[in-house]
Amino acid sequence: MRASGNIPLGQSITGFDPNSDISGPICYYVQPRDTVGVIFGEREAVKRREFISLLGGAAAAWSLAARAQQPARIYRIGVLETLPPDRNKANFGSLLRGLREHGYIEGQNLQIEYRSADGHGDRFPALVADLIGRGVDLIVTRGTPAAKSAKAATATIPIVMAAIGEPLGVGVVESLAQPGGNVTGFSAFVTELSGKRVELLKETFPSIARIGFLQNMDNPVSPPQWEATLSVAKTLGLSAEVFDVRGDLDIAGAFAAMRQRRVNALSVGIDVVTQANAATIAKHAAEQKQPTAYPAREIV
Repeated sequence: MRASGNIPLGQSITGFDPNSDISGPICYYVQPRDTVGVIFGEREAVKRREFISLLGGAAAAWSLAARAQQPARIYRIGVLETLPPDRNKANFGSLLRGLREHGYIEGQNLQIEYRSADGHGDRFPALVADLIGRGVDLIVTRGTPAAKSAKAATATIPIVMAAIGEPLGVGVVESLAQPGGNVTGFSAFVTELSGKRVELLKETFPSIARIGFLQNMDNPVSPPQWEATLSVAKTLGLSAEVFDVRGDLDIAGAFAAMRQRRVNALSVGIDVVTQANAATIAKHAAEQKQPTAYPAREIV
């Protein structure tokens, strides 16, 4: 028998039973006691709990059918990057491939909200606010300024750091073993590698005497990198000098200063400024025939 609507106790449900030998409609009366009686036709009374079970099963079936008709959920991932997509194809492509391997496919059940600071770290707070306003389910960051901005903006949306210099030192996580809160990800050990680059330069070019460190010193991970660079340089008998670049307009001036001070080797730190101006930095270093150690393949 088919019925429609929500029928309260004390009301009737009328319908046609194709299995009945009764030619007319059968009316079931929902009593406020323990039984559902048959008003027309000779039928055995049904316990109310059995009737309720029947309705519960029908409701479950309707619910499953409704869910089957609903479109698949679209997951939104926000990406906070230092570079635009066209200059970040290798990293971004790897992210999309990894997501596809786990069943998340852009254009089907996945939407990517990509935001680039284009070499300007002060843009990250506004970019992350935009992502939060769009209701992203997850935020992927690269670099310390991006991670710090995301951490300051939300304590509920999960944040995955694709790379960061010193997550513990800058207060993004509570510890490396137990990050705590809503943040997790990978550390790039940039401080240790800063000193290693000096060692490699000296080993490869034994005649160098004065080394420069090119970095945006406004980045909170930069001072530890500079300290490591200076410490190793002194151990190897080298003098060292830092060249602070806060934007693209500072690059040419930094290399001019290196020429004046007879800097004959260069270590480049990793930051939103150096990443965004990688081609310009490599060009100046090549023009000055200056041995240079870079922090990442993408910068060369």
